[in-house]
Parts: sequence; C-alpha cells; structure tokens
Amino acid sequence: MIADGSEDEEKWLAAGAAAFKQNAFYMQRAIDSNNLKDALKYSAQMLSELRTSKLSPHKYYDLYMRAFDELRKLEIFFMEETRRGCSVIELYELVQHAGNILPRLYLLCTAGSVYIKTKEAPAKEILKDLVEMCRGIQHPLRGLFLRSYLAQISRDKLPDIGSEYEGDADTVIDAVEFVLLNFTEMNKLWVRMQHQGPAREKERREKERGELRDLVGKNLHVLSQLEGVDLDMYRDTVLPRVLEQIVNCRDEIAQYYLIDCIIQVFPDEYHLQTLDVLLGACPQLQASVDIMTVLSRLMERLSNYAALNAEVLPYFLQVEAFSKLNNAIGKVIEAQEDMPILSAVTLYSSLLKFTLHVHPDRLDYADQVLGSCVKQLSGKGKIDDTRATKELVSLLSAPLEKYNDVVTALKLTNYPLVVEYLDTETKRIMATVIVRSIMKNNTLITTAEKVEALFELIKGIINDLDEPQGLEVDEDDFQEEQNSVALLIHMLYNDDPEEMFKIVNVLKKHFLTGGPKRLKFTIPPLVVSTLKLIRRLPVEGDNPFGKEASVTATKIFQFLNQIIEALPNVPSPDLAFRLYLQCAEAADKCDEEPIAYEFFTQAYILYEEEISDSKAQVTALQLIIGTLQRMQVFGVENRDTLTHKATGYAAKLLKKPDQCRAVYACSHLFWLEDRETIQDGERVLLCLKRALKIANSAQQVANTARGSTGSVTLFIEILNKYLYFYEKGVPQITVESVESLIKLIKNEESMPSDPSTESFFATTLEFMEFQKQKEGTIGERYQAIKV
Repeated sequence: MIADGSEDEEKWLAAGAAAFKQNAFYMQRAIDSNNLKDALKYSAQMLSELRTSKLSPHKYYDLYMRAFDELRKLEIFFMEETRRGCSVIELYELVQHAGNILPRLYLLCTAGSVYIKTKEAPAKEILKDLVEMCRGIQHPLRGLFLRSYLAQISRDKLPDIGSEYEGDADTVIDAVEFVLLNFTEMNKLWVRMQHQGPAREKERREKERGELRDLVGKNLHVLSQLEGVDLDMYRDTVLPRVLEQIVNCRDEIAQYYLIDCIIQVFPDEYHLQTLDVLLGACPQLQASVDIMTVLSRLMERLSNYAALNAEVLPYFLQVEAFSKLNNAIGKVIEAQEDMPILSAVTLYSSLLKFTLHVHPDRLDYADQVLGSCVKQLSGKGKIDDTRATKELVSLLSAPLEKYNDVVTALKLTNYPLVVEYLDTETKRIMATVIVRSIMKNNTLITTAEKVEALFELIKGIINDLDEPQGLEVDEDDFQEEQNSVALLIHMLYNDDPEEMFKIVNVLKKHFLTGGPKRLKFTIPPLVVSTLKLIRRLPVEGDNPFGKEASVTATKIFQFLNQIIEALPNVPSPDLAFRLYLQCAEAADKCDEEPIAYEFFTQAYILYEEEISDSKAQVTALQLIIGTLQRMQVFGVENRDTLTHKATGYAAKLLKKPDQCRAVYACSHLFWLEDRETIQDGERVLLCLKRALKIANSAQQVANTARGSTGSVTLFIEILNKYLYFYEKGVPQITVESVESLIKLIKNEESMPSDPSTESFFATTLEFMEFQKQKEGTIGERYQAIKV
C-alpha cells in the first residue's frame, strides 16, 4: 500500500536513496577495478530498492531516474567487457542469476542492449525475448517503469528500415510487433492501477495515473517515428492493433488519452486515409470518455492540414471526409444517450468549422451540419446551459466569419432554425453579431425575401413581443442596438423601385410590430430610405404606366403617412412633426399638392395638440416657416391658409422676444424673389410693423418688471429685416421707414446697453456703408438712406 503520509513517504524515499547510493558506490568501485562479479552483485542490490511499494509514482520516478543513470554506466562497462573478451552470450545468461526478479530483468535489459549492439544475434530475437521476460513483473507501478526502461534502451536499436540493426526482409514488422506488444502490456498495467486500493482513494489514483500516462504514450510516439511504418502498415497493422487495445481496455482515462495520442503523433495524411477506421472506434468507447474534445482536435488538425496544403483538398472529397465525420458524430451521440447538450453542440460546431475550412464552396455541407444540430436540439426547448449557449453562438458565427457575407449565411435554410433555440438574451447578442458583420463588410441586402430572412434572424433586437416579463435591458445597450438597426436600414437597397418598395414594406411590418419603444430609432431612417426611393421614381410623363404603375409617388406617400402616424403614440411628437415636414417637401418636389397639404396639416395638428413646451414651439415654428417658404406646389388658397396659421402661431408664443422673432420671420412667407405670385409687400410690411410693436411691448414689460428699458437687440434685428426687403426692392419698405427705425435705435442706444448690442448695431451700420460703395442699383438705393 502506498503511504498516505507525505512525511513517511519522504523518509522512505530518503532511506531508499541512501541505500541506493551506497550500493551504487560499491558498484562503481567494482567497475573501476573491472570486477564483473561484484559489479553484478552490487547493481542487483542497488536495483532491489525499486521493489518498494511504499512510494507514490512521483517519488518512485525519482528513484527510477537514479537507477537509469547508474545502469547507463553499467551498460558501458558491459560493452567494455565484451571488447576484453567476455562472451556477450555468457553475460546475457549471467545476469539472470540475480536473486530477485525485478533487478534480474533490469540487468537483463541492460545486457540485452549490449547483446544487440554486438550484432551476435538478430535484434528481433533479443527484443522478443526481453519483452516476453518482462511479463514476470505484474505489479502495475514496477512493471510500468521496467517496460519504460526497456522502451528507452531499445528505441535506437529497433530493426527499422535504414537502421544498422535492420535484418532480413520485413524485419520492420518485428520492430512494430515489439513496440505494440510492449505498449499493450504497459496499458494493461496502467489500467490495472485504477482497480487497486479502496474506492475512497479513487481520485488520488486517477491523479497518479495521469502522472504516468506519458510512459504508455511514448510507445505510440516510437511507432510514429519508425521509417518502416508507412501508410499501408499503419492502416493494416498499427492502427487496428492499437484501437483494439484501446477499446478492449474499457477504461475512461486510457481511452481518452490514447485516442488523443493517436491523433497527435501520427501524420495528418494517415488520419485522412484511415478516417473510417479511427472514427469507427469512437462509438465503442466508454460513455464517460470526452469524445467531444478528441473529435474536435481531430477535425482541427485536418482543417489545418487542408489550410497548409491546398493540393490535398481533392483527397478530402475522394475519401468523403465530411460524410464520415458527420456519420461518426451521429453514431457517437446515438451511442451516448446521456451526452450533455454542450458536447453535442461542440461537436457540430467543430464539424461546421472543419467544413467551412475544407469545403467552403459546399454550402449544402454546412447546411447539413446545421440540420443535424437542429435534430439534436429538437425537444430540448431553449438552451439554458451558459457554456452550451456560447458554443451555439460560436457555431452560428462561423459562417459569418468565414464568408464575411450575411447573404451567404441566409442561403443556409437551417440557420434560422438553430437561432430559435437561443434564449432571448442570446438572440439579442447573436443579432448584434449579424448586424455588425453586415456593417463591417458593407454587405447590401437587395431583395425583400432576403430582408425577411435577415429580420427573422435578428428579431432579438427588432421585436420585443417574446421578451419575458421583468427582463430589464440596460438603456445604453438598448440604444446602441437600436442605433445599429438604424444603420442597417441603409444597407437594405435595390436600384429597382418596385423591389425597393417591397423591402421598405417588410421593414414597416417588422418595425410596427416590434414594440413602441423602438420606433423613435427605427422610423426616421425608414422614412429617409423611403424618401430616397421617391427621388428615384421616373417622372410621370416618362412612366408608360402613369398612375397605374405598381410603385407611384402617391402610394409611397400613403406608406409614409402610415408609419409616421405611429410616432405620436410612442410618444415622440416632435420627431413625427419633423418627418411630416420632410415628407411635405418631398411631395412638393413631386408636384403632389394635396399630399403636401395633408402632411402640413398633420404637422400643424401635432404642433397644436402635442407640442406645449415654449422652447419646442419656437423651434417647431422656425421649421414650419422655413419649410413653407421653400414650398412651390401650393396654390393661392392653400398657401394662404397655411401662412395664416403660421403667423397666428407666431403671435401666440409665450415670450415676447420669441413672438417678435417669429412674426418678423413670417415676413419671408409673403415675398419670394423667384416667384412673382408670392410678392405681397403690404403683408411683409404688416409683419415687420407688428414685430416692431411686439418689440416695443417687450421693452415696456422689461421696464415694468426690471426697472430698465431693456435691450434694443430686437429693434436691430428688425432693422436688418427692413434692409433685406429694401434691398430686394419691396416697394412698401421705404427710405423713410428705414431711417425712422435707425433713429429709434439711436435714441434707445443713448441709454446704457450691453456691448454685444452696440457691436451688433455698429456692424449693421458698417454693412450699410459697404453697400453704398457698390455700383448699380443696390449702391444707389443705399445712397438714399441718410444715417
């Protein structure tokens, strides 16, 4: 029994090392005096220390390495003895007289090494004898280290092709047989360790076995280095024999490690040509073996092999690598009924990555993998395992990373079916990944069908109907997601107006059912995208179908009206107000007067019913005046109605300065230089006089409330309007009215005022002087004004 106490173990190691050192000293003295008899005697006593059962594998290894170093010296001594005339055959028999079997076999292996070097007998016969004799040690730990010693001293003496110990034809088979037999026996000893000792020490035994696994695995490495082990021998002899031992040992630790060893030490070319054999063993392994990792590593190696050697790609198709891997994974999952969902998803994720690397042009292969994954996930519901969810995201991200093109991923019919198994939060993450891929690669989605398929994939960030109650989303994250959707809209494009109209209808369907909190982010870019479509429509005279065309400006404006109507309910009335005005301008360019009037009407309704903040009213009124001024489609009646409403809004603003500025801004609605029908000087003058009256009232309020005359900035602003219209030739704006206003401002300026106002007035006067210097009509007009 291996001791539990580490202190006792240290004492036993120290005692063993002391006895070992003492006998090694006497052995070296006998070697120095060429005394073979004493050298054998003391070496046997030295090696007897390896018979201990009190040390753990780690401590035993310490003692073994001491023995290994001393045996190398003894081997050199044996070789010198043969050169001095000692018969190697007699030496080989003499070492077998040692009393204990373990020292006897170590000495026999050492003498056997010398025997092979002398070439007095075929290497294969000596190796066969040694490997058979080592059966005498059946203690797992002692037997493993003994056979490890045999493997180490023999690896450069195997009768391999090109070796100096190569014998007759087919001797490489003997070398392979020797290594395979030693491997088989070592594995049996290694597995037997698991079943020695009480069950409570199982974890400790597994740890100790893990420390010894390289002793067994080195045999497979030796096999992989043999020149004579070509593809035929590997396929016909080596792989079947090794797999037979792995399957028959029925040990989880051994099976996992040794299968992985095969994958790591033998060439990728061999794996490719023997896939069916290697994969055929996988379903026969114990259910607890981590076959997921093993197969993932195999597929990763094959993927790298294909990436580094493009000329081997035809062989992957020739051997049907994909079909074999896909079938093997199916059989493994079927054989392991309790396989965790994480393992199954990881296997399919690795298979998909293998497929994308080796067969990037075979979308049917990739879709087949996704289909197999869907089949495995069916009946499982939403995946709640965090690690499995991450692996599922990795699987879904693989096609995006490989093709850099979402359009290609949309061709995979099983792709959206896999997405359905993600929980709500992960769907949101996956949707963000997809959108970022589109933006990064500037991928255009050009058909309504593809847009529909795309929105099914990213509905995690455009639809909140299936979100569980109480799920809180960070506001910053939510805004970032919606901004990414807004950017995405501009990547959905087709030059054909009919197809583009289908696309925006798909967007409308998804956005209007996606929840009100998203609309303020998604509706504006949708409106802009639709307005771009209007600009691309043919002029009605150039369209042979006219009003009967499938896509007309009227239909698009009706569409725009429907989507903007949803915004006031969000509530985002200010946003809806701006969009109505933008649409009115677009209708103006399409010469659609009724539609433009309707959009203005909706904007006015929102102004009256929804916009109550005074600052918001000022901004909104500025937009109304600016937009209305640019409109050219309205007839006299409609324009008068809208203009009258605008001036009425201006007069009703809360603050006097705001009223004043809004009223004088309305003067621009009555005089458009490029349109003779809209040049009403009387109403321009009326607006400016009304503005002066309001400015005067504002001063009186300031005087009453603050005891000061207030700023004259408003008067200076009105003066600038007078000058603008005077310069444009409005007959009602006379020299006298301008001079009168300047005189008024100068009188007000005599009172204390702020420097900015003085600077403003001075700049205005400088402008007038500058205009006087000009030649022509403008100069003459300004010359008439006496400042």
